[in-house]
Formats: sequence, structure tokens, C-alpha cells
Amino acid sequence: MLLRTGEVCSAEEVKTPTGPSCGDWGVQFGGYSGQAYSPAGDKGRFVLPPLFRKAVKESSDGRVLCLMKHPTWNCLVGFGLSRKEELEAQLDREEDRATALNRDFDRDTRASQLFGFVEMPFDDSGRFVMPEHLRSLGKIEDGLYFQGGGRFFTLWNPEQLAEMGDEWASAKAACDSLVAEAKAKGK
Repeated sequence: MLLRTGEVCSAEEVKTPTGPSCGDWGVQFGGYSGQAYSPAGDKGRFVLPPLFRKAVKESSDGRVLCLMKHPTWNCLVGFGLSRKEELEAQLDREEDRATALNRDFDRDTRASQLFGFVEMPFDDSGRFVMPEHLRSLGKIEDGLYFQGGGRFFTLWNPEQLAEMGDEWASAKAACDSLVAEAKAKGK
């Protein structure tokens, strides 16, 4: 499957082995890519840009956006409901790894961290109301910059993204350009 810059993969048939016999072919979610910006709207509403809206709808089999705080960056993480199975598998791998290394592993605490996301509906236009605690955790103010990240996407306050290191130069440039474009349209 070839993707162009800014294209979001959606749930489609991708030939990948899904069983031990490698004879079964299944449907696999292709991931999130691209960038977008959404200024804050009235009543604390934001808009999930079309670039990400379609993929989230297909990943959630409906209009459900999952959001949580990123574990290390000052941003939020977004994804669709299809990621629940992946998170359960991640939890199993982490427990197996801890057992193999003879380390303590608190499955309940880790499960609470992985599954602590908020499921929120969005309308056909992509509008959703972000809970205040997520706005605070992500330091979200006047707008959201969306950055595709494969299995998930990140939602940034542009000022927080600007504080990231040089490895984020491309995302920072895209964010600056999209914010300037939005401000020009708003005048």
C-alpha cells in the first residue's frame, strides 16, 4: 500500500498473516498520518479534522474518539476503539516480560494507565467537547495541532510542541504553517 504525505490510512483489506498457519488474511487498521490544526470553537468545542475523522470513524465503527494524556509528552493521544485489543495485548506482553526478568508487575495499575482514556462522541462535522481535565493535562488553550503517529495521533497546544527538541522540527514547521493559515482565514 502506497501512501502520500498527509494521507490517513483507514480500515481496509491489507494482506497480512493473522494466524499461525499464515494462511488467513484479515482486515487491519492502517494507522494515522498527516497533520492538521483546529482552532478552539465556542463552548469549549474542538473539531476533529477530516483527515483524522474518517480514520477514527472507521477505527471505532462509529463516531467515538478516545483521548488520554501522553505518558511523557505535554500533549494528548487520540485513537479509535479498535486500539482496545492492541492495549490488552500490550498489557500481556509487559506482564510476560516482567515475569521473564523476575520483576514485579502490577497488572491492575498498568491496566488503569493504559485504559484510562476518555471515550467521547463527535458529530458528523467532527465537533466534540473536550473534558476540562484533559484540556488541563494537555495544556490545551486556543487550538489543537494534530500529528499522525501510526497507531495513534497526538494533539498539541502549539506552544507545547514548540518546546520539543530538534527531532520535532518537521512537526513544528507544519504546526507553524497551519496556525498561520488558520489565523489568516480568521481575519
